[in-house]
Amino acid sequence: MTIKPLHSLFCLFFVPGLATAAEKTTYGLNEYARLDDIDLQVAAKLDTGAKTASLSARDIKRFKRNGEHWVRFYLAIDSAHSHPIERPLARVSHIKRRAGDYDPEQGEHYTARPVINLDVCMGTELRSIEVNLTDRSAFQYPLLIGSDALKHFNALVDPSLKYAAGKPACSNDAHTAE
Repeated sequence: MTIKPLHSLFCLFFVPGLATAAEKTTYGLNEYARLDDIDLQVAAKLDTGAKTASLSARDIKRFKRNGEHWVRFYLAIDSAHSHPIERPLARVSHIKRRAGDYDPEQGEHYTARPVINLDVCMGTELRSIEVNLTDRSAFQYPLLIGSDALKHFNALVDPSLKYAAGKPACSNDAHTAE
């Protein structure tokens, strides 16, 4: 007789969680991502331990255009990307420095990075996400997608998988969800 009430209690607490999980898209540790604004496909690392997304960029300069803040940069991916890219500046992010990156003479425990909005396609999902710009050329993946962006993709990350979503296949008329 005590098993039925426990079974009912189990269903009340855990079945709704299964429904939520079923609505999410499962991605692997690495995925292909198309940067629609830049018309470029790159390999990305999905990192639930990172808060923000980062794109590999170099020669990053902030400037004003018609009273608005903008940023000009070059992709730090390979030598084929030799033209500058200009985007409105969404904000400036303060990223905590790693212990090995801290310079006691500067006395700063963070680094300021410009942030832009970028339309990114993974699998069949197109989302507008915030991406900070920093030189990631020392890393294997030019794009890191952190937890804030993963929430926009309604993502579950299975680290045992790679490229689970396949090549980006967002339709041209797909709208970006927030």
